[in-house]
Amino acid sequence: MIIESLKTLYSRDLNKLKEEIEAYQKEETLWITDKNISNSAGNLCLHLVGNLNHFIGAQLGNTGYVRERDLEFSLKNVPRAELIEKVEATEIMINTVLSQLTEEDLKKEYSRIPSEDKMSTTHFLIHLIAHLDYHLGQINYHRRLLDI
Repeated sequence: MIIESLKTLYSRDLNKLKEEIEAYQKEETLWITDKNISNSAGNLCLHLVGNLNHFIGAQLGNTGYVRERDLEFSLKNVPRAELIEKVEATEIMINTVLSQLTEEDLKKEYSRIPSEDKMSTTHFLIHLIAHLDYHLGQINYHRRLLDI
């Protein structure tokens, strides 16, 4: 039951991410920063895709995804269509991986680093949704402030 709820939430929020990227009137605005806005919407989108593909795809689904976190913040001017494709592929990957997990898998310990507090896989998957939504809000704010 929790797996279906997680799939629904990830799909909802990744579709909202796609809508936000598509809502920019000027594609080049995706990549601008200003004074106290240090991350562009394009880079935040790349970061979210990389984060989810690493922690859900590679770690839980053994997809073989290799994360290049520095590029998530240094790449510029990736075409909007490519960003959208990455978000759509991420949604498919998440649905596939979550569909393969069992209730027992969700109870297992998930630890990103050995010194970190222990948590269940369910807890970590909820944490990742919160991370997605945090940056989704930043992208929305970025668009409303700078896409004029």
